[in-house]
Amino acid sequence: MTFSNLSKVSCLILILISQEALAQNPINWTNDQLMDPSELVTTLKSGKEIPVIFSIGPAATIPHSKDIGMIREEKNMQKFKEQLAKLPKDIKIVVYCGCCPYEHCPNVRPAIQALQEMKFTNYKLLDLPHNIRVDWINKNYPVQN
Repeated sequence: MTFSNLSKVSCLILILISQEALAQNPINWTNDQLMDPSELVTTLKSGKEIPVIFSIGPAATIPHSKDIGMIREEKNMQKFKEQLAKLPKDIKIVVYCGCCPYEHCPNVRPAIQALQEMKFTNYKLLDLPHNIRVDWINKNYPVQN
């Protein structure tokens, strides 16, 4: 095989691997299902109509959030589903992880999928595209003690 052909094969393999990686992480939420952190802060400060907030990542940083743990772990996914089973399908729910950027997050997509499969209709993903530190803590938003 010539160097040129080898380069073409290498490029093709890289393209296929890239497509495979993207296929494993499709976005399963819409822009309308993203909640800006400032909106949640306003709701928390008002103390009115606070949604059920689930931390599906490594730590429950945001006040009033229920610490589920890393949802990629089966025991935590089960815990999440058990908590959801107790709730009305139309209750306002906010989920967040914040461990890393969305494209690498192992927790967000499974949580959204569980909400969809369980037929919840009023849920939001807290928009933390970078991580909890950059998108929440560094903005001096409230944190749990």
